[in-house]
Amino acid sequence: MNKKERLMAAISGGEVDRVPVAAWRHQPVDDQSSDAFAAATLAFQRDFDFDFVKVTPASSYCLTDWGATTYWRGSPHGTRDYGEALVQTVDEWRKLKVLSPLAGQMGEIIRGLELIGQGLEDDTPFIQTVFSPMTQARNLVGAEELLLHIRLHPDVIKDAFQIITNQTIRFIEAARETGISGIFYALQWASHLDLSESEYREFARPYDLQILNAVDDLWLNVLHLHGNHVMFSLIVDYPASVLNWHDRETKPSLSEGLKSWPKAVCGGIRQEDTLVQGTPKEIYAEGLDAIKSTNGKRLVLGTGCVAPIVTPYGNLRALRDMVDLKL
Repeated sequence: MNKKERLMAAISGGEVDRVPVAAWRHQPVDDQSSDAFAAATLAFQRDFDFDFVKVTPASSYCLTDWGATTYWRGSPHGTRDYGEALVQTVDEWRKLKVLSPLAGQMGEIIRGLELIGQGLEDDTPFIQTVFSPMTQARNLVGAEELLLHIRLHPDVIKDAFQIITNQTIRFIEAARETGISGIFYALQWASHLDLSESEYREFARPYDLQILNAVDDLWLNVLHLHGNHVMFSLIVDYPASVLNWHDRETKPSLSEGLKSWPKAVCGGIRQEDTLVQGTPKEIYAEGLDAIKSTNGKRLVLGTGCVAPIVTPYGNLRALRDMVDLKL
């Protein structure tokens, strides 16, 4: 099987020649320019030959052109720190306008996608990371202020979320032209630690569905539930091909998740305790447990989130190689 055939079989619950596997990481500093970002992403894929490439820009790529500022300060996860919140008052939400996705930082990412598509071998699928409007808004104003604005000024926030949604869909339309197979849709506030279920239904779900419906014709859309105490039951009807969450750190387990999620799941390896701090032997053991718990069906072996940039090379190598073993 080639990579696409293997992934499509896993998504549909069919037979695979081996379990597909993927991991991804940030490319700090390089992620600020198209040439360097593409080169770093391609080099990572050449090293490990994963079944798909999840293109992982800084979370600010979709916010910089509105004026958001970020700084590289050496995070082991490869993420950038945000500067002063762009939105300081409720009225400033009204200043958001839909911009061209071909200019500024968004344009750098589009050009990076073009280079990645041209540089990948064997028609390896690649998908672009897209952050939910709720996640983008959190990064524009800060977590505490966003909650206040949601609860005290709901109409203003809904208008702002619609602008963010429109901007996101416009960016995706440009990304399509580069040959992406789908998007990696990151939900970073679909957690009981952040919102109530009723708040999520009102302020997040409608915009999530607009974006996911806009890519429903693409075959490799991956949904990512970030963090602990996730609202799993609220998103199991979202239109996507693969569901990724921190399955080793929070409920449900992969096997439990498969009972309510109809397509493929992605996970099985602890992001920190095993991939970063563990050994190849522990990665083999945890990966084997994930494969056995799912009977190797509808599974993409990986971690619950991004591989930290301090991950040992040998551990990533072990993750990739274990699916080739005769288990």
